[in-house]
Amino acid sequence: MTSVLVWALMAIGVASLLAAVLGVLVAADVYDRLHFIGPGSLFGPAAFALAVVIDEGPLSQAGLKSMLTALMLVGLGPVLVHATARAAYVRERGRLTVEEPQA
Repeated sequence: MTSVLVWALMAIGVASLLAAVLGVLVAADVYDRLHFIGPGSLFGPAAFALAVVIDEGPLSQAGLKSMLTALMLVGLGPVLVHATARAAYVRERGRLTVEEPQA
């Protein structure tokens, strides 16, 4: 039963990353691409880490390393997406400040 669950989690991880890659390929601009990268960077590593923990055990060396890696990727992924969006905004507009709408 555990091997079926591990294979299912691996398939979910691969499918989420493939969907992210396909989204990046068909997206129109950098902001649309970032919307596809975000979920892939969260669900893929979490599914892979959970598969390793189920297969190897939560207190094994591989289980602990996979949990630590997944936590770092899940924690830092949104920060990287936000920083990339901010850099793209500055590159397009030349500055970061948002203009006030005129009445």
